[in-house]
Amino acid sequence: MTLLYAIAVAAVMASGIYLMLDRNVIRIVLGTALIATGVNLILFLAGRLGATDPAIIQAGSYALGEGAANPLPQALVLTAIVIGFALLALAAIVAYEATRALGTVNADEMNAARDLGDPFKGEAGEGSAAGK
Repeated sequence: MTLLYAIAVAAVMASGIYLMLDRNVIRIVLGTALIATGVNLILFLAGRLGATDPAIIQAGSYALGEGAANPLPQALVLTAIVIGFALLALAAIVAYEATRALGTVNADEMNAARDLGDPFKGEAGEGSAAGK
């Protein structure tokens, strides 16, 4: 069963990498989301799957029981989900605004900054110490 989970995580991560290598900005954003999901699955699977007792410390004890679930991977996954969602929302907004302003979803054609020229060469930088 662990091999099945490993294959599923590998498929999600491979799909994310494949999408990130495309020049379409929307696919890059979706690939980033898949990579984040794959990392969440890796963290979740690191916490040991199977039937375990809840992560509750019994009265009069100072540690978890022997068969208790590890709460750390669950907390890490919950934090990673929140951070991943914020990253996805920001990337989607940036991709939407770039697509709307430049009129294309192809990252190779998004060269507005390159068209502005070198910021270190210009009227102010020609004879000054900053331009040398």
